[in-house]
Amino acid sequence: MKESTIQIDKLEAAVALFGKFDENIKMIEEGLNVRIAIRDNELKIIGQDESVNSAYKLIQRLLEMLEHGEMITPQNIVYVMNLIDGGEEEKIKSILSDVVLITFRGKHIKCKTIGQKNYVNAIRNNDIVFGIGPAGTGKTYLAMAMAIVAFKNKEVNRIVLTRPAVEAGEKLGFLPGDLQDKVDPYLRPLYDALHDMLGYDTFNKYIEKGLIEVAPLAYMRGRTLDDAFIILDEAQNTTPEQMKMFLTRIGFGSKAVITGDITQIDLPKDKVSGLVEAIDILNGIKGISFVYFTERDVVRHPLVQKIIQAYGEYDKKVKNNYSVKANR
Repeated sequence: MKESTIQIDKLEAAVALFGKFDENIKMIEEGLNVRIAIRDNELKIIGQDESVNSAYKLIQRLLEMLEHGEMITPQNIVYVMNLIDGGEEEKIKSILSDVVLITFRGKHIKCKTIGQKNYVNAIRNNDIVFGIGPAGTGKTYLAMAMAIVAFKNKEVNRIVLTRPAVEAGEKLGFLPGDLQDKVDPYLRPLYDALHDMLGYDTFNKYIEKGLIEVAPLAYMRGRTLDDAFIILDEAQNTTPEQMKMFLTRIGFGSKAVITGDITQIDLPKDKVSGLVEAIDILNGIKGISFVYFTERDVVRHPLVQKIIQAYGEYDKKVKNNYSVKANR
């Protein structure tokens, strides 16, 4: 048995580390098979050598996160555990030190995973970036934060946000209202993120002046977009024709980010996804970067990671069974 101690001088740090009803410490104890106790300002970790070493590293990293203003959640506890398992825990420092955007309320938007950090760096260094991966990985939110940074730094003159208006099991024609009413539900996540970053008044002012445009993908046809930061969201629901049309709209001084999840395609079964095709056609072209997220990059409820992983394993089983039947 081994015992290690960590000094925690601030009561607030100890309270945040332990969590409500000690839920964070219980999670660490169960996950690493150690016992943790605190007396005065000294935290003790007791267990087998390897487990104590891992718990020590984990708690030190969590305390660093608190110093950088991050909250301790079950999700980031699991994420740091995974980094420690892979010997990558030192990367936490570079993630925490990079503030992408400060919102109108003073909130710091930062990368929370290595995948997100790679994504932000790719956007900084390339004119066209594809962010591909499951829901909850921050693909769209971070792209919009980068768009606002580029706009505020006068690197672009406007921001254009677009999505294909493809319904998932519900026909547009049956929704009430005019065309704008019908497409608004598809664009609502983009509006919500902009309100969060800019504030309602600033967002409306930019919309009225045409500095921010939020529109269905069909409205992009026939246009050339110079000096703009363009985001195509839910790109897995584009057809090959729509994807080609979008990519050829990009003009001088523009940057484009295309986000999508190729496991959630809502197109008819006989239609090929423009995003899937673009991966094959454009991979390897200089100036175009592809960043792939995994369930490890999910920053929602911890169960979302497990759900994505379970569906991925199920899809593999279905494909394997199909291959076996096809070869008989």
